Amino acid sequence: MAIVEKVIDASPRQVFDVLADGWTYSDWVVGTAHMRDVDDTWPRVGSQLHHRAGPWPLSLQDASTVLVCEPPHRLVLKAGLWPAGEAIVAFTLEPVGEGATRVRLGEDFAAGPLRWVHNKINDLVLHRRNRETLARLSDIATRQKG
Repeated sequence: MAIVEKVIDASPRQVFDVLADGWTYSDWVVGTAHMRDVDDTWPRVGSQLHHRAGPWPLSLQDASTVLVCEPPHRLVLKAGLWPAGEAIVAFTLEPVGEGATRVRLGEDFAAGPLRWVHNKINDLVLHRRNRETLARLSDIATRQKG
């Protein structure tokens, strides 16, 4: 599993509030182009985000499903990436000092062709993508803090 982490200058609740707002998903998840719908029960276990991923006009419709939700400390998703496959994405939030949060983002391919393609180039691309995802999450969480 590829893991990246970042300390964000916002409380775990403030960071989790961004994760819990499914409509912001395309604002901070690199590769998600458009939110089509968010289940009313998001982020309860079993609820889904319906999105488009990839560049237009080649973007594909898919969905991400909540597997674990433990506010404000943990959110685990099964992210659809078909036809490439699907990934398990885990966010872990841990308080650090006064008003800061260490966010760990782990991602691993769980099904489809990408599950079998494991090399240093893919790992580097995934690592950089997830670092940028956490940077965007940080921007939104700290903006909402103020």
